[in-house]
Amino acid sequence: MRRANPGSPRSRPLTMATRKRTLCTKYLVSLETQAGEGRFAMSRTGMAFPAAALLLSFTVPAAAQSPSLIDKPASSPVTPYVPQAQAASPAQTSSAGVRPDLTDEQMADLYMARKEYREASQLYKRLTEQDPKNAVYLNKLGISLHQQAALGPALKYYERAVKVDPGYADAQNNIGTIYYQRKKYGKAIKAYQKAIAMRNDMPILYSNLAYAYFEEKKYEQAIASFRQALALDPQLFEHNSSRNGSILQDRTVGDRGKFYFLLAKSYAEAGNLERCLIYLRKAKDEGYKQMAAIKQDPSFAAVLKDPAIQEVLAPRPEDNPQL
Repeated sequence: MRRANPGSPRSRPLTMATRKRTLCTKYLVSLETQAGEGRFAMSRTGMAFPAAALLLSFTVPAAAQSPSLIDKPASSPVTPYVPQAQAASPAQTSSAGVRPDLTDEQMADLYMARKEYREASQLYKRLTEQDPKNAVYLNKLGISLHQQAALGPALKYYERAVKVDPGYADAQNNIGTIYYQRKKYGKAIKAYQKAIAMRNDMPILYSNLAYAYFEEKKYEQAIASFRQALALDPQLFEHNSSRNGSILQDRTVGDRGKFYFLLAKSYAEAGNLERCLIYLRKAKDEGYKQMAAIKQDPSFAAVLKDPAIQEVLAPRPEDNPQL
């Protein structure tokens, strides 16, 4: 049997350039595969990316986060939020298909999509050194560190991003998520309020504010904030998407049963019977003990007589041992 020549291409370890070309090839193939489905999102700089690379589930390690509330009870829930994306035009798809290489920012974004946060942070760090006044780079570096549970350094870069761009609501929101994870809910509330003052049209900001109010046991303020979030995006809690991976979303609470009940109340006030039912059932499944209070709560008056609501309110056999 012939021995492999140590100098042959097959036996040499992959160089960084080879690895990068391989990743680029996979990235471009994914563009071609998804182009027909129209699933593209536009980055802040106008470069088209596949939704798979931007609808990121940036999960903070379990050591730094509680179980997820809505999507996966056992997973970490700080996730980027992205609005619905426009489909890329054929011209955009064609130009992307012939792109010979990726920029450092695009490569870092690709690393983030692959959850290779250390590699992403190295590239974002290089970008911030090359352009220290770029708030987007600073914010993205903060997120890549955040995903490695490096909360202190992440906070530093979020704050630098806001200092560079005082109207950058994404980074200001992310400051709030650091305080929320540290259970400093008062500081989180102030951070989210500042973000809303910068941009009052982003539902995720009101949602994060509502979570912080909830943990502070300020339930009326929480309901009001959830109501505002749902007014801007009625499907807010049904999708898990992100504004180009630049903003993080909190989805953890302590008292899950009460939280679901408050969500049901918010949907009832909005006249959304279907979502109201979903979260009432979740509250009941979590063992929420005050379901009967619905009958005296004016927020549920418009939906109270619905047979499905009455079915949810009916006691279970195990709740009535005398039956």
